[in-house]
Amino acid sequence: MTDEQVKFLLNEREVPTDWVNLLVDLPGEPLPPLHPQTLEPAGPPDLTPIFPMGLIEQEVSGAPEIPIPEQVREAYKLWRPTPLFRARRLERELDTPAHIYYKYEGVSPPGSHKPNTAIAQAHENARAGVRRLVTETGAGQWGSALAFACSLFGLDCEVFMVGSSYDQKPYRRSMMQTWGATVHRSPSTLTGSGLAQQAHPTGSLGIAISEAVEVAAGREDTNYALGSVLNHVLLHQTIIGQEAAAQMEMAGEQPDVVVGCVGGGSNFAGLSFPFVRKVLRGETKMRFLAAEPSACPTLTRGAYRYDFGDTAGLTPLMPMYTLGHDFVPPPVHAGGLRYHGDAPMLCGLVRAGLVEARAYRQNETFAAAVRFARSEGIIPAPEPAHAIRAVIEEAEAAREAGEPRTILFGLCGHGHFDLGAYDAFLAGELEDPEFSEQDMDEALAALPHAPALA
Repeated sequence: MTDEQVKFLLNEREVPTDWVNLLVDLPGEPLPPLHPQTLEPAGPPDLTPIFPMGLIEQEVSGAPEIPIPEQVREAYKLWRPTPLFRARRLERELDTPAHIYYKYEGVSPPGSHKPNTAIAQAHENARAGVRRLVTETGAGQWGSALAFACSLFGLDCEVFMVGSSYDQKPYRRSMMQTWGATVHRSPSTLTGSGLAQQAHPTGSLGIAISEAVEVAAGREDTNYALGSVLNHVLLHQTIIGQEAAAQMEMAGEQPDVVVGCVGGGSNFAGLSFPFVRKVLRGETKMRFLAAEPSACPTLTRGAYRYDFGDTAGLTPLMPMYTLGHDFVPPPVHAGGLRYHGDAPMLCGLVRAGLVEARAYRQNETFAAAVRFARSEGIIPAPEPAHAIRAVIEEAEAAREAGEPRTILFGLCGHGHFDLGAYDAFLAGELEDPEFSEQDMDEALAALPHAPALA
């Protein structure tokens, strides 16, 4: 039908003015991070060596909404608001009664959702007089987003890029360098943390985090920036879900299920948390589904424990589902999902039964991505391909049950720099690594001795 609406668009005046702070709505008392040396609760003073006070205040804030600074909203206008699409062609391809919508974050200059927090973090650091930011990156989306943000706010940027992605995705590195960043392959020989991990040449996010934190802690003019996991990062991403809620109203529908991929949790939280708030407050009912790789199944198979956020044990310990901070996942192409833990706020929701988690193998996610590309046109990044795999399951379940179902998912980035992975899949050469019982036993044995979590 030619009159069927496909795109639901907001204008720049409708970009949200506040971020949603779900911390105040979570069931129970939030568990504190622990100092890495003393294992005592870590407070704001423990974070000041690597974060500006503006971000620390956001991290622990008890306010239900936090105003978005005008300079940040002005920068957001370079690509926000992002479009919401009705995936009508995919619906026909699946022969499903389900209505499928996706919020597309790949229209940002770096091609993913990551600038939503990179802009906010660069702004707060610039406001605090910081001159340099250092970070890690998995697949390169976060590193390129921070390089972009630093270029807007006049900051130098240094990135430790996980070795497997550094090799697989050279053009992500080129993006970062184009925006003025310095990029190192991790593990590098530039830090003690990197030197200690030379036996793991493919690297991991945990190793790269250790290297970045070590550099930040050793230089007074340098702060650290993190692209996921922490409360303030998830906070910044809630602009996605707020826009999506307004666009779903334009479409005259409400999601029955919200789906997103999960590595550290920022993309999933950004889309879902504004909807989760409504559920927690008893205003509506809906399901939330988190999709992750079988090769790094943190939410589906990890232990709920206190663990370090990095491999060397330099960061505070956080309560989360974890595969162990020294776990080095196989070099799957969804590099942004190769993290041993997840955001404490998201883990709390999974533990409380408010979010369901599923794990998918690499080949089935790429099969879903190709099916999506051949119907909707956009070639997705390997990370949201996991969400697409879950969406297809949900749509097929609706067809089998003969019932309507409204599905909203996050297409958090495009796959234009991941075509090497598509080449491998289309040639039948993509592997399907899984997390074994031996991997689990070794991960549990390596967890730090920290207070038990009930």
